[in-house]
Amino acid sequence: MLQSATERVAALLSEWGKGDTSALEQLMPLVYDELRRMARQHLRRQPVGHTLQTMDLIHEAYIKLSKQEEPGWNDRAHFFAVASRAMRHILVDYARSKQSRKRGGWQERVTLSEELSATNARAGEMIALDEALDALAKLDERKARIVELKYFAGMTSEEIGLVLKVSPETVKRDWRFARTWLLKELGAAQGEG
Repeated sequence: MLQSATERVAALLSEWGKGDTSALEQLMPLVYDELRRMARQHLRRQPVGHTLQTMDLIHEAYIKLSKQEEPGWNDRAHFFAVASRAMRHILVDYARSKQSRKRGGWQERVTLSEELSATNARAGEMIALDEALDALAKLDERKARIVELKYFAGMTSEEIGLVLKVSPETVKRDWRFARTWLLKELGAAQGEG
């Protein structure tokens, strides 16, 4: 009997969760298109001149995911939520490395231009957003997860509801609160800087 793609993904996630590392290799071709869509969604928010490409982000996320010892995936949606979070962390680390370069951390000689200035500003915004999300998570973990899944992964309220096991209405309500809270938090951070 042939399994549907969704059932096959669920079975491979279960096998991987039980320690079968070969399941990850079988899983990747089945989820690659969705990971590419998510990576593009993440990269759309990056500054012009951003050098990390879609394939690079997917491969870095794959490495992060493959290093998890006991992933314990609930389902397909949970896997994509974790993959999106991994992509976010990769991009934040990338932005931090850009900030480090800006401060002379790599002592690389560059020609100053408006584009470089804009890139560094966007890297700073990415770091500020990450810090604000961490602060929101301390206040309300679910609201922070909703922001990650909606803003970074591009998931719909219905998809997020499935991942977090809440209604789409709850997702929408939490999204409105989190967005307002983050805008206020980021506005306060810009006033300090």
